[in-house]
Amino acid sequence: MKNGKDRFVTVRKKSAAGVTLALWMGSGAAMGLTAQGPTFVVKPERQVATVQSKFYCNTKALTPEERARHKQLSEKLLAARKETVETEKGYEFQYSPGDVTLAELAQWVAAESKCCPFFDFHIDLEREGKLVCLRLTGEEGIKAFIRAEFIVR
Repeated sequence: MKNGKDRFVTVRKKSAAGVTLALWMGSGAAMGLTAQGPTFVVKPERQVATVQSKFYCNTKALTPEERARHKQLSEKLLAARKETVETEKGYEFQYSPGDVTLAELAQWVAAESKCCPFFDFHIDLEREGKLVCLRLTGEEGIKAFIRAEFIVR
């Protein structure tokens, strides 16, 4: 064992083992993966790792330039949000068209879908063009992820 880092991990799915091991050993960032919440559990007594969540972001899916623009748009969308509405399958973020354009929402969705393909995206223009909405939905469990990621209260 070198520096206590050489360990063996046994899991049923080969791909999950690689992701889990990389994150467990601290090199998950090198693979471009970011775990959200209590995603990975390692049981040292049996040295078994299990994957508990299917929601994780591939941070390497965007180039550095795309990542910078996406971060800028994300900050703008979070700051400009007029209201957040919980829906049956996710959340809807509402904006004034004067603050956020449809083009900006579309650009954000295009980038976000590369790194977080588990989201379903919906963009709506409502109230005779006076309200722009972005709805995020997905599989069971997505609401907790959205709350954690987009600070929904």
